[in-house]
Amino acid sequence: MIEFSINDEIKRIFPDIQVGILTGDVENTIHNENLWTEIDSECESIREKFDMESIRAFPPITAGKNAYRSLGKDPNRYRISSEALLRRITKGRSLYQIHSLVDALNLVSIRTGVTIGGFDLTKVIGPVSLGIGKENEEFDAIGRGQLNIHRLPVYRDQSGAIGSPTSDCTRTMLHADTGTFLMIITGFYGSQWISETLEELKKVLEKHVSGRNFDVLPLPLQS
Repeated sequence: MIEFSINDEIKRIFPDIQVGILTGDVENTIHNENLWTEIDSECESIREKFDMESIRAFPPITAGKNAYRSLGKDPNRYRISSEALLRRITKGRSLYQIHSLVDALNLVSIRTGVTIGGFDLTKVIGPVSLGIGKENEEFDAIGRGQLNIHRLPVYRDQSGAIGSPTSDCTRTMLHADTGTFLMIITGFYGSQWISETLEELKKVLEKHVSGRNFDVLPLPLQS
């Protein structure tokens, strides 16, 4: 299991912050029809249950938005990824088809409302920590180019930033040939939603990408 720590700078703002970490092995594919049948069904259910207002009121989304405000970041400009996915669905648009590992992660995220960071573990260098983004810190976001991560919650390995609840970076992103993954869930106000989301992740990964050899970093984490 990878070594992980939470920096004091972010714990001072969120004394009860918790992080859920899952690693494991998969057999990834470009497309999985059964997975997409499940995704399409989930999207239809979301369109029936949610509009923009109810997305904002969804407790995991509200917690993330409040956390960004506490850090001095506009949560409507820098949306957490689960909110962005849910908004896309309620607008009648389909989710992007990336590859089965990312598609499975996105299914769990829209089902739970919880933002999940996904990384190729073989590209992560050394221990990982959670802190706060620095001014002008380099971050090449997936599909977005350079992203201003100043005052965002940021995961870093020994070579720099690898992800935030808004976007992950290209250096450690999940690829179609990824066989070993790292997934991270941030609980700004405690462990609520983390255990349930980790269990759902394991179930979906096992079902659709032959997920196995799962390892969960135990909570609580120490700084």
